[in-house]
Amino acid sequence: MNAVSTSAETDVVPQALSAAGHARGHLKALESEAIHILREVAGEFERPVILFSGGKDSILVLHLARKAFHPAPIPFSLLHVDTGHNFPEVIAYRDAVVAAGDLRLKVAHVQDWIDDGRLSERPDGTRNPLQTVPLVDTIAAERFDAVIGGARRDEERSRAKERIFSLRDGFGGWDPRRQRPELWDLYNGRHAPGEHVRVFPISNWTELDVWNYIEAEQIVLPDIYYAHDREVFNRSGMWLSPGEWGGPVGSEVLQRRQVRYRTVGDMSCTGAVDSDASDVAAVITEIIATRITERGATRADDKLSEAAMEDRKKEGYF
Repeated sequence: MNAVSTSAETDVVPQALSAAGHARGHLKALESEAIHILREVAGEFERPVILFSGGKDSILVLHLARKAFHPAPIPFSLLHVDTGHNFPEVIAYRDAVVAAGDLRLKVAHVQDWIDDGRLSERPDGTRNPLQTVPLVDTIAAERFDAVIGGARRDEERSRAKERIFSLRDGFGGWDPRRQRPELWDLYNGRHAPGEHVRVFPISNWTELDVWNYIEAEQIVLPDIYYAHDREVFNRSGMWLSPGEWGGPVGSEVLQRRQVRYRTVGDMSCTGAVDSDASDVAAVITEIIATRITERGATRADDKLSEAAMEDRKKEGYF
């Protein structure tokens, strides 16, 4: 006698399979869009470059570029603006990826601009805002006409305004009034001499999409993205790493906690979050439950004012 399925079983299994299939289809659609954008860049521009810091979003863009042009090598070089205050684990990962993949990496060191007087240290010690001048200077010196990055619309409100092909003036500045329509997946890369275009292939991805794709593709990330014990101190509700930029000071107390990083950047302004998520699946579960964007939760430089990011973008920041 054949077993009879209960109504609960017949309801749940097809729904679960349907949800899984929808998730896979969603990621494939995002992947296809990103690959299309990267191929458009290769076809429209003469000297494109990928911003590669060793952070998860730049790792994802590099992974997509490999897929876009396989079995040929990636037709882009890589660029990193190194503040000198980056997490050592991330820099080590960056260098290992470049060496293993025989990639071309140009590093613009913020310290060089400080040493020759083109930049001065900020009173608060953070160097994240100091990246703009080295970035724009290097783009001009290397004659890059398209600069590809891993910025996403869900990260921050000013990034939600930006197009996938974002025209920048000769000083790297962003003017929202010059944004071009992008209908039917058509992207306009025209620019005047001295101008360039910033390109965001994963603009339409969310943080959850990124991590679901990392799981599906088994992409290796720096360990800093997973729970680990670290010395941190609390400043304005954020767990920051101690360092030469200042901290802990006053009543701030250094303590050892189990934390992970949702985003990585300048150590002076990138906060960790309390977490026991030690693998990709646990991180995904954690992200599903959160109601704060990764930059909103962990980037002190975005909290300087309501329009902090937009002001920096107008000056040439990515």
